[in-house]
Amino acid sequence: MSDAALAPPFIRAHGRTLWLLAAALVAALVLALGSGAVAIPPATVIATLLGAHDDAQTSLVIWSLRVPRALLGIIAGAGMGIAGAAMQGLMRNPLADPGLVGVSSGAALAAAVVVVFGERAMSTGGWAAAALLPVAAFTGAVLTTALVYAASRRNGRSSVTLMLLSGIAINALALSGIGLLMFMGSDAQIRTFTFWTLGSVAGATWPGVIAAGCAVGLALFALSRKAGPLDALALGEAQAAHLGVAVGPLNRACVVLIALSVGATTALTGSIGFIGLIAPHVARRLVGPGHRQLLPASALAGALLVLLADSAARTWAAPAELPIGVLTALFGAPFFMFLLRRRVGAEGG
Repeated sequence: MSDAALAPPFIRAHGRTLWLLAAALVAALVLALGSGAVAIPPATVIATLLGAHDDAQTSLVIWSLRVPRALLGIIAGAGMGIAGAAMQGLMRNPLADPGLVGVSSGAALAAAVVVVFGERAMSTGGWAAAALLPVAAFTGAVLTTALVYAASRRNGRSSVTLMLLSGIAINALALSGIGLLMFMGSDAQIRTFTFWTLGSVAGATWPGVIAAGCAVGLALFALSRKAGPLDALALGEAQAAHLGVAVGPLNRACVVLIALSVGATTALTGSIGFIGLIAPHVARRLVGPGHRQLLPASALAGALLVLLADSAARTWAAPAELPIGVLTALFGAPFFMFLLRRRVGAEGG
């Protein structure tokens, strides 16, 4: 008898849910590849991907323009989804989100510093120059993640009030720094900053897709191996330590992996808010709170949300294109207010 057959029913049910999420993601991918100023029917998209459609113009549009963009959307959504799930587990707080607490803004500020002051180094070409922006974003994300984690701690626990207030302060500080850099930058840099802060996957390139995919894949793999310790951490740090969890190393590893995922995606897409908040909540509803299932489900849900948002952004105002961050904020802000109101009501008894 196979291991799947011997697994408990709820494990098998959650496994089926992951497969359903994956199937929905494939359907969203076909939709995304067909959406845009030039609409392509789903049957033609599938035939082109399988090499059964020999129209040169259609193949050029799909393989050169839309496939890298769709893959970057999948990677970015997955990265923000797992970062949000890991941050909520680390802080034992369902309102934790890399965008809300300033981690994305910190990564964006570090990347903006490189764009303004490292323009000459970035123009030299090569892998070292291409890696400069993601490395800077990763460094900024590490520093802000560590700062938020330290600032939100009170009596050995994470405080939602301190977390949100520190996030407001860090976001304001990062935005003021970006504003100062915009003042110092050229007109071209100002236009780039303005559009970049709204979030988009339109600038996808194959080197960027490969680099971001490796970073997010590494973060997902490493965090999945810490699913058990993260589950134990939900009981409290003292209880987790009694169960044999090395809490300090776990916290440091999670901070680095969250920052790796956020930094790699923010450097390429800009700020796409609320995916790290919404995706884990959707995944938790579908597969429960256990991180073994929650992390991959959050990755799939985040990728699905970004792909759908990108498809909507390209079609709602065609031939113009809305930034993804506008749509995610439009739906994400009310969702966050609903969660905050429900949490405050529960704490108030």
